[in-house]
Amino acid sequence: MSDSETRLRLGLIEGDGIGPEIVRATRDVVDDAFEVVGLTAVEWVHLPIGHTAIEQFGDPMPESTLRVLEGLEGWIMGPHDSASYAPEHRTGLPPAGAVRKRFGLYGNVRPSRTIAGVRSVAPEMDLVIVRENSEGLYADRNMFTGSGEFRPTADMAMAIGVFTRQAIERVARLAFDGASDRRKKVTIVHKANVLPVTMGLFRDVCYEIATRYPDIEVTDEHVDAAAAHLVRAPGDYDVIVTENLFGDILSDLAGELTGSLGLAASLNCSDDQAMAQAVHGAAPTLTGHNRANPVALMLSAALLLRWLATRCSHSALRRVAERIEHGVAETLRAGVATSDLGGLASTTEFTEQVRARLHRW
Repeated sequence: MSDSETRLRLGLIEGDGIGPEIVRATRDVVDDAFEVVGLTAVEWVHLPIGHTAIEQFGDPMPESTLRVLEGLEGWIMGPHDSASYAPEHRTGLPPAGAVRKRFGLYGNVRPSRTIAGVRSVAPEMDLVIVRENSEGLYADRNMFTGSGEFRPTADMAMAIGVFTRQAIERVARLAFDGASDRRKKVTIVHKANVLPVTMGLFRDVCYEIATRYPDIEVTDEHVDAAAAHLVRAPGDYDVIVTENLFGDILSDLAGELTGSLGLAASLNCSDDQAMAQAVHGAAPTLTGHNRANPVALMLSAALLLRWLATRCSHSALRRVAERIEHGVAETLRAGVATSDLGGLASTTEFTEQVRARLHRW
C-alpha cells in the first residue's frame, strides 16, 4: 500500500470480556482519524475468536479466522478470556498465542510513556521495551510441536528454554531500528551471570548486531538490576531489548509505573504482518458495564498504523497515528478518564471526548 493507494483492509477481532467494548471504541477513533486526515475509510474485516467462535465453530481460534488473517497485513485483536472456556477448549494454545505462532510474530513492542493528566509513579518515563516473542521459557512458543514444559515424574516438573541466533538477531534489529528513530540508546537486559549459555548467547548476539548501528549507544544490565533501575530512574532508558519472560515482566512493571496497565499499548509483529493488542486482559467483571478503559487498545492501533506507514511507505498513515495519540493525550490532559485512572468517564464518554479532539489539532 502506497500513498496513492489509500484503501486499507484491517482485521477486527473483538475477543472476550471487555473486548467488544474497547475494540468498537478503537474502531470509531481510527475511522474518525482517517476521515480527518482525508483518507478513504478502513475496510474492516470482522473475525471471531473466543466465546463467539466457540458458539459458531466449536473452537476458540477457528481455522477460518486464521485463513483470513493470512491475507491481511494487520489486525486489531481484543483480549481473550481463555480461563473461562470449557476444559475441552483450554487444551491448545490460547487465541493470541495461536496467532503469534501461526504468523511468526517474533517481536513484541511495548512503549511506556507518562501522559500528562495521569497520576504516575514515574513522571519522566518514555521508553520502549522490545521483547523477543517466540522462544525463551514460554512453553507454548519454544517447540515445533508439543510443549516445552513437562513432568518426567509425578514429583518433577521441567521447562525447556530455547534461544537461537536467528531469533535473537531479528529482535535485536527491531530494537536497534526503533532506537534509530528515538534517542539512540539500547539497553540489553539478560541474566548471563547465572545462565551464561542461553542468556550469554542473547547478550552476545545483540552486541554483534549493535556493530551495524555505530551511532547507537549500547549497554547491558542483569534483569534484577534493570528492574530496580526502572523503578529508581526510568528516564535513563530509551529502548530495552530482552528475551521473552523478562520482557513480559518488565513491560508490565513499566506500564504500572506510568499509571496503569490500562495505558499499556503493544504491537506483535513479523517482517510482514502485525497485530495490535493491549497488554491487559479481558477484565470479565467489567463486561457490559461501560467502564472499561480503551486507551491501551487505541494506542496499540496507533502503533499498528505507524508500523504500516513504515512498511508500506504510506506517510499519511503516520499522520493518522499521530492524530490518535494526540486525541488520547489531550483527553487525559483535560482530566477526562475512566475509573481505573481515577476518573468518572464511561467507555463511550471517553471515546467521544477523544473523537472530538481528533479535529482540534
